[in-house]
Amino acid sequence: MSEGAPCCPKCQDDRPNIDRLILAWAASATTLFCEHPNSFGCYPRATLNLKKPTPDQISRCILDGNASQAADLARACLDAGLDPLQALDPFVAAIRHAGDLFEEGEFFLPQLLLASDAMKAALAVIFPGSGAAASPLSRGTVLAGTVQGDIHEIGKNLVCALLSANGFRVIDLGGDVHLDTFLDQARQLQPDLLALSALLTTTMMQQKNLIVRLQETGLRGQVKVMVGGAPVTADWARSIGADGYAPDAARAVDEALRLLGQHRA
Repeated sequence: MSEGAPCCPKCQDDRPNIDRLILAWAASATTLFCEHPNSFGCYPRATLNLKKPTPDQISRCILDGNASQAADLARACLDAGLDPLQALDPFVAAIRHAGDLFEEGEFFLPQLLLASDAMKAALAVIFPGSGAAASPLSRGTVLAGTVQGDIHEIGKNLVCALLSANGFRVIDLGGDVHLDTFLDQARQLQPDLLALSALLTTTMMQQKNLIVRLQETGLRGQVKVMVGGAPVTADWARSIGADGYAPDAARAVDEALRLLGQHRA
């Protein structure tokens, strides 16, 4: 949407449906305008090029937490001929901006969670094979999740998306995953790699606790463990006996390939 004040009540009620219809008209640019009296300070006319969404449109969509529009914009990126990683770039920039706003106190947790949901919707379109679906490259199976007591999933979601895009079968357990759930799923699914995220200093210890539990249950020798998250460091990873550490999503792919003795295609 263009810059401006919120639409009048009539337009605001219709806006979700109007947005979906407009985004479906990807064959040409469309002019948006309010047909109702201007006393409400409605959005001015704006041309939206739907063949290739702009970074500003994508950023606004993610920051607004508009999941349905995020999926539509992601689809429009692919329809415009971008490959998945190219399509992902502006969404990554947008969700990182949301994280920065949260750190600066400009965003509150509900807004961050809505932005994360919008990002998930886009990822589901860009990388439809993520989740439990097997990858044709069969690089290995990754069991991922944010540890118990921590609901942050933005970074973990990006890692899962990029791992999937690079040929891994990714099973995402979500956020605030209990240690027993990790153990049960590791025993049942026999993954090649566990990817453990922690975004709080207070939950980092759960990464260590899980490694201890893996040792106690005899599972440690059967799976590699990679850790990450904002407060996590390479020194921390070494101190708790993790096999690998990645400071960001892009390097998580390289680290996963290294741990499993593989190389990028």
